[in-house]
Amino acid sequence: MIERLSNRWLGALTVAALAMPLVVAVAALAQRRWYPVLDLAMTEFRVRDVGTRDTPLIGLPGRIGALPDQGSHPGPLSFWALAPIYRLFGGSAWALEAATVSVALLWIALAVWIGHRRLGRAGIVLVAAVLAILVRGFGLSVLTQPWNPYMPLLAWLVVLLAAWSVLCDDDWMLLPLLAAATFAAQTHIPYLLMAGALGVLAVGWVAVRERRLTAPLGWTVGACGVLWFAPLVDQLRRDPGNVRRLIDHFGSPTEDPIGIAAGTKLLLRHLDVVGGFLELSTGSERFVQSGLDPDGRLWPGLVMIVLWAAAAVVAVRLRHHALIRLHGVLAVTLLLTVISMSRIFGARWFYLTLWAWVTTTLIIVATVWTAVVAARRSWPAGEGALSPQRLTTALALLAVLLTTSMVALAPSTDHPEEYLGETVGELLPPTTAALDQTTPYVVEWRDAYFFGSQGFALLGELERAGFDVGANEFNMVPATASRVKRPGQVATAIVLVTGGFITAYQADERFEQVAFADPRTSEEVDEYDQLRTKVIAELSDAGLNDLIELVDTNLFGLDIDERIPPGTKALTTQMIALGQPAAVFVGPRATPVV
Repeated sequence: MIERLSNRWLGALTVAALAMPLVVAVAALAQRRWYPVLDLAMTEFRVRDVGTRDTPLIGLPGRIGALPDQGSHPGPLSFWALAPIYRLFGGSAWALEAATVSVALLWIALAVWIGHRRLGRAGIVLVAAVLAILVRGFGLSVLTQPWNPYMPLLAWLVVLLAAWSVLCDDDWMLLPLLAAATFAAQTHIPYLLMAGALGVLAVGWVAVRERRLTAPLGWTVGACGVLWFAPLVDQLRRDPGNVRRLIDHFGSPTEDPIGIAAGTKLLLRHLDVVGGFLELSTGSERFVQSGLDPDGRLWPGLVMIVLWAAAAVVAVRLRHHALIRLHGVLAVTLLLTVISMSRIFGARWFYLTLWAWVTTTLIIVATVWTAVVAARRSWPAGEGALSPQRLTTALALLAVLLTTSMVALAPSTDHPEEYLGETVGELLPPTTAALDQTTPYVVEWRDAYFFGSQGFALLGELERAGFDVGANEFNMVPATASRVKRPGQVATAIVLVTGGFITAYQADERFEQVAFADPRTSEEVDEYDQLRTKVIAELSDAGLNDLIELVDTNLFGLDIDERIPPGTKALTTQMIALGQPAAVFVGPRATPVV
């Protein structure tokens, strides 16, 4: 069947097949209303602004400094890429997910195209198998989500394949390399070092070999200037600009980085073929689940690195140029990975290193490919069993099997942080009914639960509904400067209040309660109270009395505090999953409530 298709049709059908799980997932997501919270609400603010006088010039705010002087990720390319499809589908929250899938499909198509340029029909099928593994490993909830650590995952595959292609003397692959590397580096800063270094390596390779300004080099330099123009403009317009904030923050971090030894261990965790790959047969999202345990077993990673190193040596002895250069790209990438991971400071959040599973997938491919080439050359009698046709068929079957399994799972895909958004959805109708369309409001929050996540969602939904709303000056960076409502401009506040803070606002005559929602059943309220009692007792027994106040004033902050015992953290995580009541009040802005 495959042999009868032209290369063009095979490539097109491959991309269409790989797209099916994502398309089915986003279609299923359209059946339920979604209310983006926190980072996703902030992303939508910026996508809405693309093409206006407030078009974003830098990326999403990150853990770069502290509010209100927070830094952002390097650039706006992800917002610009999402905007066309977002507007085409009506600017709804779901349209943001549809736009995310459209960008993911672009990277899938580019990866398949590069595979064809390198290895013809076999390359199409090989890349299809790699992509099918990645889609299952990351899961559809990750790949349909417009969160900045997730959006570059498939772009990183394009970076690695394009860098390999350039080293194989396909100079025009500098352009997809630049596009994917810029998208990744601007969207999430952990990619900046690695994508930038691979880009410089590829450009240097071409420049040294050609010793003149060729058309691919010229177009690449020009395109680089265009793609990085916006962050440069921001740096020139503001003092300090975002580039300066990034340099200051990462040049003089407030915490010590984890170091080379810990970074190497973290790399080995992401080379765990047993947990990350063999368990893909039991379900999706294994890469995410493995990343949640940065201190797990290291021996599978050690075995994998030894096997890969041996394969690299064999490739050199075989004088197989394509394999040698693929191993070379991976060697450079592994070195950059150790450097990048060693520079992590603070908590080792799984999303900071999720991209490493893409690298590991290609390491497995390079190792197995080398073994097949070596076996064919040293065992002529076995050429039939290892013929390109049979290997291509096996890879195609693997891709079909994994893709089919993901199509079956696609209808169960969830919106991100759906449980938080549902509470906002309950609050919205009575809130909008109580507001005046002609009155400007500032949206504030007093959050004991999830550090303002639902407050950003409320701001985004009221803006979507056409109300003249904005944020206070403290939230200028996450909400964007154009949405700030200064005290002299607006006197009335819409305040989202959660948990124990609600009773204080109810007792304050200056505020009118216009909405209330509690996502918990009566049984869940009782369970929450029992967990609360246990957490307080365990914190006291552990000598962490200074954290007890956070149980009722900042539950998420308590949950991520690295001092609490693992057992206590399990209890606080259960409390977060159960939820807290939320209410909306209207009253004077920025007025403390005792």
